[in-house]
Amino acid sequence: MSAKGEIVKVSAVRFERRLPAPIERVWRFLTEAELLPAWYGNGTIEPRPGGAVRLMDGHIRGIVTRFQPPHALAYTWNVFEPNAPDGASSDYPESYLQLTLSSQGKDVALVLTHFPIPEAFEKQTAMGWHTYLDIVEAAARGEAPADRQTFMHKNAALYGVDLNNLAR
Repeated sequence: MSAKGEIVKVSAVRFERRLPAPIERVWRFLTEAELLPAWYGNGTIEPRPGGAVRLMDGHIRGIVTRFQPPHALAYTWNVFEPNAPDGASSDYPESYLQLTLSSQGKDVALVLTHFPIPEAFEKQTAMGWHTYLDIVEAAARGEAPADRQTFMHKNAALYGVDLNNLAR
């Protein structure tokens, strides 16, 4: 055992998308859970550092770590069993989600980074965030997004994920 630190690299999922909408509209889709129920389910994101994040009926919980409208949102990401009570422990490692926005003329450049991702969950995580961004993009274009399952099936094929045999 050594007192010297070591460099550790972690796995992350990162996406860049250009969205056809004003930055304020995209910001609202990222922060107001009722605007993207196809993704967030029943949930809330308290709009402040230290605010609670509860998505998909509490399946996802976290704490807002950065809230800089309309440019940056970050929060911790914890996965809980369905109906886990408040104060329960998660069986999964905590991770972090970062979303940044910048105006690009009439469009918005969105960068999503989620880390660390355990190796067994890399493809599923990429599929999930690809689905999320497909929903955000449809909403940004002013369309009613297809349901999440439609996007999930398309993206499962893209990432080679068997939806009937997900990592747990």
